[in-house]
Amino acid sequence: MSNSLLRTDEEIAEIYQRHKKTVYQVCFAYMKNPADTEDAVQDTFFKLIKAGPAFETAEHEKAWLIRVAANVCKNMVCHWWRKRENIEDFCDIPCLENIETDDVIKTVFELPNRYKTAVYLYYYEGYTSVEIAKLLKKPQSTIRNYLREARAILRERLGEDFDEEPQNY
Repeated sequence: MSNSLLRTDEEIAEIYQRHKKTVYQVCFAYMKNPADTEDAVQDTFFKLIKAGPAFETAEHEKAWLIRVAANVCKNMVCHWWRKRENIEDFCDIPCLENIETDDVIKTVFELPNRYKTAVYLYYYEGYTSVEIAKLLKKPQSTIRNYLREARAILRERLGEDFDEEPQNY
């Protein structure tokens, strides 16, 4: 019996319901348009179904999905056929789930790739720099530098709208 058969359809649906918003936003940070984001989300959950990993905790489950989503997006972005789009072109397109993007999150998504995932995980998902380093398989000092440099960019671009406290949505 393969690992992929260890979960029922109901268990997969529950995992999807718990993490769809987080996976969508991580993917959107890379893909910058709804169509590619939805493809990346689908590929991420397909990998969950196919791999069928055993999770020790709910946090392990979430961390695995975030890592897989980031890797799926990086692979998609590297393809030669990937066309860059402007995020403003897609702000008024309705999504299956009306995920609102305010000016702050738009500015976060406009950060260079090396910053945006760390910033999103820290400010919107409530991870510590130590946890982010483990998730992204980077040194802790690198993550702290990414966050420091991203804060400077965000402060410059957002002025008073930038709140340095993690959001923990």
